[in-house]
Amino acid sequence: MHDIGVVLISLFILFAGCASSGNPEGIKIAVITDIHFLDTLLVSEGDALSAYEQATGRGINDLHEVLEKVLADLETEAPEWLLVTGDITNHGEKQSHLGFIEKLRTLQNRGTRILVIPGNHDINIPDAKAYRGDKAVPAETISKEEFAELYAQFGYADALKRDEHSLSYLAAINESVWLLCFDTNRYEEHTTSSITAGRILPATMEWALDILHEAKEKGVTVLGMMHHGLVEHMPYQSTFFSQYLIDEWQKNADLLADAGLKVVFTGHFHANDITMRTSSAGNAIYDVETASLAHYPFAYRIMTLTDDGLSIDSRFVTSIPGNPDLTEIYKDKLDSMTRRVATRRIEGLGIPMSAETLKALTDVIVKLNLMHVKGDEKPDLAMKMAIRLFADQLGSEANPESFTFDFPPEDNRVMIPLW
Repeated sequence: MHDIGVVLISLFILFAGCASSGNPEGIKIAVITDIHFLDTLLVSEGDALSAYEQATGRGINDLHEVLEKVLADLETEAPEWLLVTGDITNHGEKQSHLGFIEKLRTLQNRGTRILVIPGNHDINIPDAKAYRGDKAVPAETISKEEFAELYAQFGYADALKRDEHSLSYLAAINESVWLLCFDTNRYEEHTTSSITAGRILPATMEWALDILHEAKEKGVTVLGMMHHGLVEHMPYQSTFFSQYLIDEWQKNADLLADAGLKVVFTGHFHANDITMRTSSAGNAIYDVETASLAHYPFAYRIMTLTDDGLSIDSRFVTSIPGNPDLTEIYKDKLDSMTRRVATRRIEGLGIPMSAETLKALTDVIVKLNLMHVKGDEKPDLAMKMAIRLFADQLGSEANPESFTFDFPPEDNRVMIPLW
């Protein structure tokens, strides 16, 4: 007999303050992340682009239309603030940074303040590429210093404080709310490609804790954002997918929670998920992770900060003019990619199993992943049947109703208490 819950979760993961808001009507804040923007000046039809789109599951024209639709919605919503939590570009191309900045100009000119932080795909990428004709060719990337210069109007020029050791900075939302923007990337260690894993440098953590101490003395509420996850979003994520969390995540999450940080906005894992951790001292911190605009389910957040807390709503792009079946097509793409990766990794474990067991397990992993990226995972009939089939293959009795794959709270629409 096997512990079916532990087996399913473990193998699934083998796949890849006291102040008020100061505004009784609320501050509207939007979040987008993991855009992986590839400027059209870097692509042209040919074998190189076709190979890239096949390997990544990303259609360049579709992704540009998705971004245009999101920005059009944000122009209508008119948030006071837009947060961009990293992986702005496809792979660090300077031209993609320039193109993305131009995409934001209309929204910025209409009064929305935009704050960005880099992701692991944005700075000092040795293998940045353009896709023209038959071959992918090297493209110019940018340095840490160039990132701050390019995005001077997106947080860096008017920061309240800048960290000397990273691209972290502090921004003022208003007189009673600050945003602590963490740079968690390892771009100075890049050699042949980008490094997926992240961390908060010890000196940066000291800098952040000093800010949180100052904020507590002044009665200022501090929110945070970073590219990498601060808190686990599923069982065993830190064991099997540690590169999607910052190093020593438990220690660092507790330090920040105990210092007064309530919420951090993250990306990187391409899933729409919210999770909460409570430190041993009893202080809660929420990790609000937003899914990518480069993959199904094409999610972004519209939030309102009020005297009651942070109200979060999720939006999903389901169709675009050039692709009315966007959701179905990209869900199928993610299904196929997950199936290929899951099968390869399961076979790589070297555990003897029949073809029927391999297929049953792969089906469970694929269904779990498709639910997780959308958020609010609730197994449907097909999922329950897949679990039962896999349990039968293991000679185990399984009750799908007893499995919990989603940590509280709700993922897509929720109110988070802050005061």
